[in-house]
Amino acid sequence: MARSLDVADVPALLEAMVGWLDPANDAGESPILRRRTPQGSVRSAVAAWITRWTTGPVDALRRHWPEYLMEAAGLGLFMMSAGTFGTLLLHPGSPVVALLPDPLARRALMGVIMGLTAIAIIYSPWGQQSGAHINPAVTLTFWRLGKVAGWDAVFYVAAQFAGGALGVLVVLVLLGALFADPPVSYVATVPGAGGIALALLAEAAISFGLMTVILVATNTPRLMRLTGVFAGALVALYITFEAPLSGMSMNPARTLASALPGSLWHGLWIYFVGPIAGMLLAVEVYRRIRRTPEVICAKLNHHTRRRCIFRCGYDRAPGPLQADRT
Repeated sequence: MARSLDVADVPALLEAMVGWLDPANDAGESPILRRRTPQGSVRSAVAAWITRWTTGPVDALRRHWPEYLMEAAGLGLFMMSAGTFGTLLLHPGSPVVALLPDPLARRALMGVIMGLTAIAIIYSPWGQQSGAHINPAVTLTFWRLGKVAGWDAVFYVAAQFAGGALGVLVVLVLLGALFADPPVSYVATVPGAGGIALALLAEAAISFGLMTVILVATNTPRLMRLTGVFAGALVALYITFEAPLSGMSMNPARTLASALPGSLWHGLWIYFVGPIAGMLLAVEVYRRIRRTPEVICAKLNHHTRRRCIFRCGYDRAPGPLQADRT
């Protein structure tokens, strides 16, 4: 039968434990721990764990911080455009409202403006380098496809949320109550009269459509240059016709940016679930209908010589893609 621990044994046991934890001492000298714990094994394991979990993000930040800032700036500029022109087209005191009393006409004009904004960002030098995701759902989709490294995806998403929020803050500082008060309400995206379920389905559907177009266009030689145009055209059409259902977001960072200053939380979750689910579904459909379902890169516009930080297959792509490169 095992001997019970005497009170007299406690100091010796504590001394052995302290000696084992003290880096100045050799754990192997403890008669209690000698057979169970190799020298420094726990300290080495902890050090290795810390190194493993810090080397990745530090290295990603050191090498790719310009792209992260470009993503933040891209969504920030998009939100500044949405806030400025949204106030101009929605505020009752705006002369544009008097000239265009029809809501459909104003939505169409807003769609054209935001579509052109998206196109400008995609084809800008910064958009050409970062890939112009400016949307966590897009980044997570390309991460799911294996084209974006894990830490790059984390920092892209963080930058997009930060950039969107800063863009809204800039408009709020410049326009004040004109931007904050209804009906502009920070150009927030909220479910329409059809309710949350319909808004969720609408967000998933339009996100599915956008990602399907992106995947097909970026992996088809004759269409690659036009990916940004297609994306901008869809933004314009969605704002014109889908906005009454969900506000037309497709972008968790865009929705949260508008929701934060006014605490507009109604239905917020659908703008996270719908876009991500819709775009991931587009990936699965694309893989099943394409003869060559491999995705080349995570950039929306790869026809430049600006560096690419993704797991890019452009240099290994078939001849037509290389011939089309400028």
